[in-house]
Amino acid sequence: MSSMTIKILLPLAALGLTTVLAGPAAAEKIANKVAVFTGLDKITGRTIDFDVYVDETVRFGTLRVTPKVCYSRPATEAAETDGFVDVEEITLDNEIKRIFSGWMFAASPGLNAVEHPVYDVWLIGCRMDSDVPAPVAGSTEVRVAVSNQANEGAGSVDDGAPVVLTFVGGIPLPPDKPAVPSMMMEEAPAEEAPAQEGTDGQILD
Repeated sequence: MSSMTIKILLPLAALGLTTVLAGPAAAEKIANKVAVFTGLDKITGRTIDFDVYVDETVRFGTLRVTPKVCYSRPATEAAETDGFVDVEEITLDNEIKRIFSGWMFAASPGLNAVEHPVYDVWLIGCRMDSDVPAPVAGSTEVRVAVSNQANEGAGSVDDGAPVVLTFVGGIPLPPDKPAVPSMMMEEAPAEEAPAQEGTDGQILD
């Protein structure tokens, strides 16, 4: 074999080895259509799990959440779920301010956390479909986050409604406590007069 042939075959062999090594790794990543998030209201402590389609914007409280991609791995591989997410805040002046843009990792929610005094949101999963209707193509409507049925129970927002807070001077007020039902005062039973001793069957003077 001539030196010229060896020079030609070596780069081809290296290219083939690179393709073999990189091919399966790239195939392991699954691009999903839906990202699943958990939203937390830090004032009330209530949480809600909600679905967002990729490239859809959903409002949770004063936050607007938009996943750009959501990747998962096959069941035969180690669980690894991540997504690139944009999070915006609706300010008191009704302006849109981006407060987060980057990767979220379901296994490490604190790695890239959203910095907000009232609300928090993090990625918990990805999937291909959702019970929530998909957004209409070309629509710019921003829907409100709706609770997943799997998250219904104590400490969750059962009806899917966002927590509405009242702000005074930029500071959120705590929600009103439920009214305590008043106790109905019952009339005490009338006391019976004590019987006089020695009068049964006798005539008093």
